[in-house]
Amino acid sequence: MNITYEYRFGLPRNVVWKLIKNEKVLRNALPGCKSFAEPSKGVYRAELDVNIGPLQDVMILDIWLHENMPSTYQLKVNGKGNVGEIVGKADLVISDVDGGSKITCKADAEVTGALALAGKRILDSGATKGLDTFFQKVEKQIKRSIYEMRRSRK
Repeated sequence: MNITYEYRFGLPRNVVWKLIKNEKVLRNALPGCKSFAEPSKGVYRAELDVNIGPLQDVMILDIWLHENMPSTYQLKVNGKGNVGEIVGKADLVISDVDGGSKITCKADAEVTGALALAGKRILDSGATKGLDTFFQKVEKQIKRSIYEMRRSRK
């Protein structure tokens, strides 16, 4: 499965760069997140409720994040659940655009089990919907973090 996705933030690139890897921001932005932790720098573990078409499951994801300053992240993901497994990698590039920033995501993933049997159309649709929801929530969480930081300084 190959995915190319773009999202525009109404926030400057340097703010998105700084806060998109924040554990609290990520935990609150992941759709269906039941638990989220950063056991070591750049390594995350998440437990997610997954609903793709008729499939429902709880998946455990291990995510490795590698930063290439000043605007590129590389992710590797391994996930397991009762309905299958996912192994993937993604490159996320954050760039400046008019009045904000844009993130471009290019990802490749291999899916096994019932997830693979669900079909490409359902998986692609579910992935795109999940990315839309994730980045909308990331932007909301970043704005909330900025508000809380400003409020605590007063």
